[in-house]
Amino acid sequence: MSEIESGSGVLQGGIATGVGSWPGTDAREAASTVVGELGELPHLVELPGRGVGADMIGRMSALLVDMRFDGTTRGYRLAMRPGAVSRRAHDLLREDLDALEEAWETAGFAGTGRTVKVQVTGPLTLAAEVELPLGHRVLTDSGAVRDLSESLAEGIAAHAAEIGKRLGAQVLVQFDEPLLTDVLNGTLPGVSMLNTVRALPEPEALHILDTVIDAQSGPVLVHTCAAKPALGFLRRSGAAAIGFDMATIGVKDLDRIGEILDDGRHLVLGLVPTSVPDKAVTWREIAEPGVRLIDRLGFSRRLLAEQILVSPACGLAGAPLPWARKALSLAAETARIYADEPESLSFE
Repeated sequence: MSEIESGSGVLQGGIATGVGSWPGTDAREAASTVVGELGELPHLVELPGRGVGADMIGRMSALLVDMRFDGTTRGYRLAMRPGAVSRRAHDLLREDLDALEEAWETAGFAGTGRTVKVQVTGPLTLAAEVELPLGHRVLTDSGAVRDLSESLAEGIAAHAAEIGKRLGAQVLVQFDEPLLTDVLNGTLPGVSMLNTVRALPEPEALHILDTVIDAQSGPVLVHTCAAKPALGFLRRSGAAAIGFDMATIGVKDLDRIGEILDDGRHLVLGLVPTSVPDKAVTWREIAEPGVRLIDRLGFSRRLLAEQILVSPACGLAGAPLPWARKALSLAAETARIYADEPESLSFE
Protein backbone atom coordinates (compact mmCIF):
# COMPACT_ATOMS: atom_id res chain seq x y z
CA MET A 1 0.00 0.00 0.00
CA SER A 2 1.11 3.51 -0.79
CA GLU A 3 1.06 6.18 1.88
CA ILE A 4 0.95 9.95 1.43
CA GLU A 5 1.76 12.00 4.50
CA SER A 6 -0.41 15.08 4.92
CA GLY A 7 -0.15 16.97 8.20
CA SER A 8 -0.33 14.57 11.10
CA GLY A 9 -2.39 11.96 9.25
CA VAL A 10 -1.68 9.18 6.81
CA LEU A 11 -3.84 8.43 3.79
CA GLN A 12 -3.46 4.95 2.28
CA GLY A 13 -4.52 3.23 -0.91
CA GLY A 14 -5.60 -0.37 -1.28
CA ILE A 15 -7.92 -0.38 1.74
CA ALA A 16 -11.64 -0.15 2.48
CA THR A 17 -13.67 2.24 4.57
CA GLY A 18 -17.30 3.20 5.16
CA VAL A 19 -18.99 6.44 4.20
CA GLY A 20 -20.42 7.15 7.63
CA SER A 21 -24.02 6.35 8.48
CA TRP A 22 -25.25 3.01 9.80
CA PRO A 23 -28.66 1.43 10.45
CA GLY A 24 -30.15 1.13 13.90
CA THR A 25 -29.59 2.93 17.17
CA ASP A 26 -27.01 0.83 19.03
CA ALA A 27 -23.75 2.79 19.09
CA ARG A 28 -21.68 0.01 20.64
CA GLU A 29 -22.83 -2.66 18.21
CA ALA A 30 -22.19 -0.31 15.29
CA ALA A 31 -18.70 0.66 16.48
CA SER A 32 -17.76 -2.96 17.11
CA THR A 33 -18.89 -3.99 13.62
CA VAL A 34 -17.11 -1.17 11.81
CA VAL A 35 -13.83 -1.60 13.71
CA GLY A 36 -14.00 -5.35 13.14
CA GLU A 37 -14.77 -5.20 9.40
CA LEU A 38 -12.70 -2.15 8.47
CA GLY A 39 -9.56 -2.60 10.52
CA GLU A 40 -7.39 -0.61 8.09
CA LEU A 41 -9.62 2.47 8.18
CA PRO A 42 -12.55 2.28 10.62
CA HIS A 43 -14.74 5.34 11.10
CA LEU A 44 -16.80 7.03 13.75
CA VAL A 45 -20.28 5.74 12.97
CA GLU A 46 -23.31 8.00 12.52
CA LEU A 47 -26.71 6.63 13.58
CA PRO A 48 -29.38 8.99 12.17
CA GLY A 49 -32.08 6.52 13.18
CA ARG A 50 -31.87 7.99 16.68
CA GLY A 51 -33.58 11.13 15.43
CA VAL A 52 -32.97 14.84 16.01
CA GLY A 53 -29.33 15.68 16.60
CA ALA A 54 -28.08 12.33 15.26
CA ASP A 55 -28.38 13.08 11.53
CA MET A 56 -25.51 14.61 9.55
CA ILE A 57 -26.80 18.18 9.89
CA GLY A 58 -28.03 18.17 13.47
CA ARG A 59 -24.84 16.45 14.63
CA MET A 60 -22.86 19.55 13.62
CA SER A 61 -24.50 21.53 16.40
CA ALA A 62 -22.28 19.56 18.79
CA LEU A 63 -19.13 20.65 16.92
CA LEU A 64 -19.69 24.31 16.08
CA VAL A 65 -17.88 26.89 18.21
CA ASP A 66 -20.16 29.61 19.65
CA MET A 67 -23.00 28.66 17.29
CA ARG A 68 -25.94 26.34 17.88
CA PHE A 69 -29.07 25.00 16.14
CA ASP A 70 -32.77 24.89 16.91
CA GLY A 71 -35.12 22.46 15.25
CA THR A 72 -37.78 23.58 12.75
CA THR A 73 -40.46 21.76 10.78
CA ARG A 74 -38.05 21.79 7.82
CA GLY A 75 -34.85 20.89 9.66
CA TYR A 76 -32.49 23.19 11.58
CA ARG A 77 -31.84 26.91 11.99
CA LEU A 78 -29.23 28.99 13.75
CA ALA A 79 -30.04 29.74 17.39
CA MET A 80 -28.87 32.43 19.77
CA ARG A 81 -28.15 30.04 22.62
CA PRO A 82 -27.83 26.30 23.27
CA GLY A 83 -31.14 24.47 23.39
CA ALA A 84 -32.54 20.96 23.37
CA VAL A 85 -31.18 20.19 19.90
CA SER A 86 -27.64 21.17 20.79
CA ARG A 87 -27.70 19.30 24.09
CA ARG A 88 -29.04 16.16 22.43
CA ALA A 89 -26.47 16.35 19.61
CA HIS A 90 -23.68 16.72 22.15
CA ASP A 91 -24.91 13.78 24.25
CA LEU A 92 -25.25 11.50 21.24
CA LEU A 93 -21.80 12.40 19.96
CA ARG A 94 -20.31 11.61 23.39
CA GLU A 95 -22.06 8.24 23.29
CA ASP A 96 -20.61 7.52 19.85
CA LEU A 97 -17.09 8.50 20.90
CA ASP A 98 -17.27 6.33 24.01
CA ALA A 99 -18.47 3.38 21.90
CA LEU A 100 -15.66 3.85 19.38
CA GLU A 101 -13.03 4.10 22.12
CA GLU A 102 -14.31 0.89 23.70
CA ALA A 103 -14.26 -0.97 20.36
CA TRP A 104 -10.82 0.47 19.58
CA GLU A 105 -9.38 -0.83 22.84
CA THR A 106 -11.08 -4.23 22.46
CA ALA A 107 -9.49 -4.61 19.02
CA GLY A 108 -6.07 -3.82 20.47
CA PHE A 109 -5.73 -0.62 18.44
CA ALA A 110 -5.29 1.84 21.32
CA GLY A 111 -2.08 3.82 21.08
CA THR A 112 -0.93 2.08 17.90
CA GLY A 113 -1.06 5.16 15.68
CA ARG A 114 -3.57 3.57 13.30
CA THR A 115 -5.76 5.89 11.26
CA VAL A 116 -9.43 6.47 12.03
CA LYS A 117 -11.87 8.44 9.89
CA VAL A 118 -14.42 10.93 11.16
CA GLN A 119 -17.21 12.43 9.06
CA VAL A 120 -18.55 15.97 9.24
CA THR A 121 -20.92 17.92 7.06
CA GLY A 122 -18.93 20.12 4.71
CA PRO A 123 -19.36 23.91 4.86
CA LEU A 124 -21.25 24.27 1.57
CA THR A 125 -23.85 21.59 2.31
CA LEU A 126 -24.18 22.84 5.89
CA ALA A 127 -24.80 26.41 4.71
CA ALA A 128 -27.32 25.08 2.19
CA GLU A 129 -29.27 23.03 4.74
CA VAL A 130 -29.30 25.22 7.85
CA GLU A 131 -31.62 28.21 7.97
CA LEU A 132 -31.15 31.71 9.29
CA PRO A 133 -33.52 32.74 12.11
CA LEU A 134 -35.96 34.23 9.56
CA GLY A 135 -36.10 31.06 7.47
CA HIS A 136 -33.78 31.67 4.53
CA ARG A 137 -30.84 29.33 3.92
CA VAL A 138 -27.56 30.44 5.49
CA LEU A 139 -26.13 30.18 1.97
CA THR A 140 -28.06 33.34 0.98
CA ASP A 141 -26.11 35.51 3.46
CA SER A 142 -22.37 35.78 2.77
CA GLY A 143 -21.61 37.05 6.27
CA ALA A 144 -23.48 34.16 7.87
CA VAL A 145 -21.68 31.70 5.59
CA ARG A 146 -18.33 33.13 6.68
CA ASP A 147 -19.25 32.92 10.37
CA LEU A 148 -20.58 29.37 10.02
CA SER A 149 -17.48 28.23 8.11
CA GLU A 150 -15.10 29.70 10.65
CA SER A 151 -17.00 28.10 13.52
CA LEU A 152 -17.09 24.79 11.68
CA ALA A 153 -13.36 24.89 10.87
CA GLU A 154 -12.44 25.43 14.50
CA GLY A 155 -14.90 22.85 15.78
CA ILE A 156 -13.77 20.13 13.37
CA ALA A 157 -10.11 20.67 14.25
CA ALA A 158 -10.89 20.34 17.96
CA HIS A 159 -13.05 17.26 17.31
CA ALA A 160 -10.29 15.51 15.34
CA ALA A 161 -7.69 16.40 17.97
CA GLU A 162 -9.86 14.93 20.74
CA ILE A 163 -10.42 11.69 18.84
CA GLY A 164 -6.73 11.37 18.04
CA LYS A 165 -5.86 11.83 21.70
CA ARG A 166 -8.53 9.44 22.99
CA LEU A 167 -7.60 6.64 20.60
CA GLY A 168 -3.88 7.25 20.18
CA ALA A 169 -4.67 7.41 16.46
CA GLN A 170 -4.11 9.51 13.39
CA VAL A 171 -7.27 11.10 12.02
CA LEU A 172 -8.59 11.41 8.49
CA VAL A 173 -11.43 13.94 8.29
CA GLN A 174 -14.18 13.40 5.73
CA PHE A 175 -16.29 16.36 4.59
CA ASP A 176 -19.69 15.22 3.33
CA GLU A 177 -20.90 17.50 0.53
CA PRO A 178 -24.01 15.86 -0.99
CA LEU A 179 -25.44 19.25 -2.04
CA LEU A 180 -22.24 20.56 -3.64
CA THR A 181 -23.52 20.25 -7.21
CA ASP A 182 -26.81 21.97 -6.32
CA VAL A 183 -24.93 24.80 -4.62
CA LEU A 184 -22.77 25.38 -7.70
CA ASN A 185 -25.66 25.04 -10.17
CA GLY A 186 -28.17 27.20 -8.27
CA THR A 187 -30.77 24.41 -8.11
CA LEU A 188 -31.62 24.73 -4.41
CA PRO A 189 -35.20 25.90 -3.79
CA GLY A 190 -35.79 29.02 -1.72
CA VAL A 191 -38.45 29.56 0.92
CA SER A 192 -40.87 30.59 -1.85
CA MET A 193 -41.00 30.84 -5.64
CA LEU A 194 -39.91 34.47 -5.33
CA ASN A 195 -36.93 33.71 -3.08
CA THR A 196 -34.53 31.66 -5.16
CA VAL A 197 -31.06 30.64 -4.07
CA ARG A 198 -28.44 31.92 -6.47
CA ALA A 199 -25.71 29.69 -7.81
CA LEU A 200 -22.58 30.18 -5.75
CA PRO A 201 -19.69 31.17 -8.04
CA GLU A 202 -16.99 28.51 -8.06
CA PRO A 203 -14.18 30.80 -6.81
CA GLU A 204 -16.32 31.79 -3.84
CA ALA A 205 -17.35 28.22 -3.13
CA LEU A 206 -13.76 27.04 -3.44
CA HIS A 207 -12.58 29.68 -0.97
CA ILE A 208 -15.21 28.57 1.56
CA LEU A 209 -14.34 24.90 1.24
CA ASP A 210 -10.58 25.41 1.28
CA THR A 211 -10.77 27.71 4.30
CA VAL A 212 -12.19 24.83 6.33
CA ILE A 213 -9.85 22.26 4.77
CA ASP A 214 -6.78 24.41 5.48
CA ALA A 215 -7.76 24.70 9.15
CA GLN A 216 -7.26 20.96 9.65
CA SER A 217 -3.93 19.52 10.75
CA GLY A 218 -4.34 16.29 8.79
CA PRO A 219 -5.62 15.21 5.38
CA VAL A 220 -9.20 15.83 4.29
CA LEU A 221 -11.37 13.58 2.15
CA VAL A 222 -14.33 15.25 0.44
CA HIS A 223 -17.18 12.85 -0.31
CA THR A 224 -20.25 13.56 -2.42
CA CYS A 225 -23.18 11.32 -3.21
CA ALA A 226 -24.50 13.80 -5.79
CA ALA A 227 -25.85 12.25 -8.98
CA LYS A 228 -23.43 14.47 -10.90
CA PRO A 229 -20.34 14.91 -8.70
CA ALA A 230 -18.49 18.19 -9.26
CA LEU A 231 -15.15 16.52 -9.90
CA GLY A 232 -13.56 19.45 -11.71
CA PHE A 233 -14.35 21.72 -8.78
CA LEU A 234 -13.10 19.18 -6.23
CA ARG A 235 -9.89 18.69 -8.18
CA ARG A 236 -9.15 22.41 -7.67
CA SER A 237 -9.77 22.12 -3.92
CA GLY A 238 -7.26 21.28 -1.21
CA ALA A 239 -8.77 17.83 -0.64
CA ALA A 240 -6.23 15.02 -0.37
CA ALA A 241 -8.86 12.49 -1.44
CA ILE A 242 -12.20 12.59 -3.25
CA GLY A 243 -15.00 10.07 -2.84
CA PHE A 244 -18.08 9.46 -4.99
CA ASP A 245 -20.65 6.87 -6.02
CA MET A 246 -19.10 5.00 -8.93
CA ALA A 247 -22.55 4.53 -10.50
CA THR A 248 -22.82 8.30 -11.09
CA ILE A 249 -19.71 8.49 -13.29
CA GLY A 250 -20.01 8.96 -17.05
CA VAL A 251 -17.64 9.30 -19.97
CA LYS A 252 -17.42 13.07 -19.49
CA ASP A 253 -15.97 12.52 -16.01
CA LEU A 254 -13.04 10.38 -17.12
CA ASP A 255 -10.66 13.26 -17.86
CA ARG A 256 -11.28 14.79 -14.44
CA ILE A 257 -10.70 11.48 -12.69
CA GLY A 258 -7.48 11.00 -14.61
CA GLU A 259 -6.32 14.49 -13.62
CA ILE A 260 -7.07 13.80 -9.95
CA LEU A 261 -5.00 10.62 -10.06
CA ASP A 262 -2.23 12.36 -11.98
CA ASP A 263 -2.09 14.89 -9.14
CA GLY A 264 -1.22 12.02 -6.80
CA ARG A 265 -4.48 12.26 -4.89
CA HIS A 266 -6.57 9.36 -3.67
CA LEU A 267 -10.01 8.30 -4.84
CA VAL A 268 -12.58 6.58 -2.65
CA LEU A 269 -14.70 4.62 -5.10
CA GLY A 270 -18.25 3.93 -3.92
CA LEU A 271 -18.51 0.44 -5.43
CA VAL A 272 -20.80 -1.47 -3.06
CA PRO A 273 -24.55 -0.79 -3.41
CA THR A 274 -26.32 0.63 -0.37
CA SER A 275 -29.44 -1.48 -0.89
CA VAL A 276 -29.77 -5.25 -1.20
CA PRO A 277 -29.08 -6.28 -4.82
CA ASP A 278 -31.66 -8.28 -6.75
CA LYS A 279 -29.22 -11.16 -6.95
CA ALA A 280 -26.26 -12.25 -4.85
CA VAL A 281 -22.99 -10.49 -5.65
CA THR A 282 -19.37 -11.35 -4.93
CA TRP A 283 -16.25 -9.25 -4.71
CA ARG A 284 -15.72 -9.88 -8.43
CA GLU A 285 -18.84 -7.93 -9.44
CA ILE A 286 -17.93 -5.19 -6.96
CA ALA A 287 -14.32 -4.94 -8.11
CA GLU A 288 -14.91 -4.87 -11.87
CA PRO A 289 -15.98 -1.20 -12.33
CA GLY A 290 -12.91 0.08 -10.52
CA VAL A 291 -10.54 -2.12 -12.50
CA ARG A 292 -12.15 -1.14 -15.79
CA LEU A 293 -11.91 2.54 -14.82
CA ILE A 294 -8.16 2.32 -14.28
CA ASP A 295 -7.73 0.31 -17.49
CA ARG A 296 -9.75 2.81 -19.50
CA LEU A 297 -7.71 5.71 -18.15
CA GLY A 298 -4.53 3.94 -19.22
CA PHE A 299 -2.98 3.74 -15.76
CA SER A 300 -1.11 0.78 -14.35
CA ARG A 301 -3.34 -1.41 -12.20
CA ARG A 302 -0.85 -0.89 -9.37
CA LEU A 303 -2.72 2.37 -8.85
CA LEU A 304 -5.51 0.30 -7.33
CA ALA A 305 -3.16 -0.50 -4.46
CA GLU A 306 -1.62 2.96 -4.29
CA GLN A 307 -4.34 5.56 -4.72
CA ILE A 308 -7.71 3.78 -4.62
CA LEU A 309 -9.88 3.08 -1.57
CA VAL A 310 -13.11 1.09 -1.68
CA SER A 311 -16.37 1.98 0.07
CA PRO A 312 -20.12 1.58 -0.19
CA ALA A 313 -21.71 4.01 -2.65
CA CYS A 314 -23.04 6.17 0.17
CA GLY A 315 -24.15 5.88 3.78
CA LEU A 316 -25.80 2.66 4.93
CA ALA A 317 -28.40 4.07 7.33
CA GLY A 318 -31.26 2.98 5.06
CA ALA A 319 -29.97 -0.55 4.52
CA PRO A 320 -31.09 -3.67 6.42
CA LEU A 321 -28.49 -4.46 9.05
CA PRO A 322 -27.45 -7.81 7.49
CA TRP A 323 -26.77 -6.10 4.16
CA ALA A 324 -24.89 -3.24 5.86
CA ARG A 325 -22.55 -5.82 7.40
CA LYS A 326 -22.22 -7.63 4.07
CA ALA A 327 -21.47 -4.34 2.29
CA LEU A 328 -18.51 -3.66 4.56
CA SER A 329 -17.27 -7.22 4.11
CA LEU A 330 -17.46 -6.89 0.32
CA ALA A 331 -15.66 -3.56 0.41
CA ALA A 332 -12.86 -5.00 2.54
CA GLU A 333 -12.51 -8.10 0.33
CA THR A 334 -12.41 -5.99 -2.84
CA ALA A 335 -9.76 -3.70 -1.38
CA ARG A 336 -7.61 -6.70 -0.47
CA ILE A 337 -7.79 -7.91 -4.07
CA TYR A 338 -6.88 -4.43 -5.32
CA ALA A 339 -3.89 -4.37 -2.98
CA ASP A 340 -2.60 -7.87 -3.66
CA GLU A 341 -3.62 -9.11 -7.12
CA PRO A 342 -4.70 -6.23 -9.41
CA GLU A 343 -2.66 -7.32 -12.42
CA SER A 344 -4.11 -10.83 -12.47
CA LEU A 345 -7.78 -9.81 -12.47
CA SER A 346 -9.75 -10.79 -15.57
CA PHE A 347 -13.42 -10.07 -16.30
CA GLU A 348 -13.75 -11.63 -19.74
